[in-house]
Amino acid sequence: MKLASYWLDTAPPFTGGIDAPVSGRFDVAVVGAGFTGLSAALALAKKGASVAVLEAGEVGGAASGRNGGQCNNGFALDYRSTAALLGEERAASLYHAYDAAVDTVERIVGEEGIACDFRRTGKLKLAAKPEHFDKLQRTFEAVSRHADPDTMLVRREDLGSEVGSERFFGGLVYRKSAGMHVGKFARGLATAAAGHGASIFERSAVTRMRRLEGAAHEISTVRGTLRADQVLMATGASMVGPLGWFRRRIVPIGSFVIVTEPLPRDVLDRLMPTRRMATDSKNVGTYFRVTPDDRLLFGGRARFAVSNPLSDEKSGKVLRRALNATFPQLRDARIDYCWGGVVDMTADRLPRAGERDGLFYSMGYSGHGTQMATHMGTVMAEVLDGRAERNPFAGLDWKAIPGHFGRPWFLPFVGAYYRLQDVLH
Repeated sequence: MKLASYWLDTAPPFTGGIDAPVSGRFDVAVVGAGFTGLSAALALAKKGASVAVLEAGEVGGAASGRNGGQCNNGFALDYRSTAALLGEERAASLYHAYDAAVDTVERIVGEEGIACDFRRTGKLKLAAKPEHFDKLQRTFEAVSRHADPDTMLVRREDLGSEVGSERFFGGLVYRKSAGMHVGKFARGLATAAAGHGASIFERSAVTRMRRLEGAAHEISTVRGTLRADQVLMATGASMVGPLGWFRRRIVPIGSFVIVTEPLPRDVLDRLMPTRRMATDSKNVGTYFRVTPDDRLLFGGRARFAVSNPLSDEKSGKVLRRALNATFPQLRDARIDYCWGGVVDMTADRLPRAGERDGLFYSMGYSGHGTQMATHMGTVMAEVLDGRAERNPFAGLDWKAIPGHFGRPWFLPFVGAYYRLQDVLH
């Protein structure tokens, strides 16, 4: 079993980075080479801007290359909760932004010829308890009436057509959702951005940012210093660099994944006949899907802890037990990959994007970033070009989380609370 991301391990390497020291003058500096930063760099470069992308590690090496490969429409919270928080009109508008986000991924894949196994399979939200199906039914009624008539409710007696497990009590299908190989997509996106003229500097952690006269910025990295007229922060939950203001507003939560050996096609036809992206309804839930090479990927929070090799291995054992409980047929299947990553969670699980003190930013995707991060990169390219009205998350308040200064010391308590909620509700 490799303690490594299956996506990054099975994707062609990115070879278009700049090996020279960080230097020069650019129209825009993008901090972070995940989906947000890379799609922004691609869009800006295609507009003719000179763009530098500064990445502390490797392109797609953090959350963008370490998730479940789900490209789903719909919210991190359910539709009814978002409508209660923001009102029906704003909730419907944001829901449509998630629809547009999946469209954006599909458009970029097609325009740039990125071979990443993008496929519109749909998403299946599974009720882990009988009462959870009642909630899914109410969500279906609200979503289909106000935002997405292309959804489908599946009752328990019909669930065998969707998933070969006796553990669930019905489901809700979002047909517009998709899946893809996120390692191939991230590196393909980087290759496309570089091909259009963006300068991508890997292993170039930002150490200092300074505002200069005339609104320009000086950005120092471990590999040198550059100047840029505008800066886009696309860092997610990064713990590297001078990001204190953002860290107080984002909680980095570990998410963990295991992937089986390749499985016989007839077995997968029984377990996942529609090949949808699947997730259950628990607070500490799991998600699963079939990979392009016929493995089963199975992930979830597992443990409320940060990712490191020891934590990943412990979490892998938790996920293995959950996999066995969900699909006893795979009890003897070999696990080939196990890894962890970090989700950039906001308090209300909605992203934030805008401008603060001359720095533009987009982050906080809360586990739904594959499509929305890509989309928001293209949106922020428009915002930097003077079209602030394009930002669907404009105007959302973003207060600091009380007692939080970057290191999530409270995660064990949060985990205990959510596990109790899963027992009680």
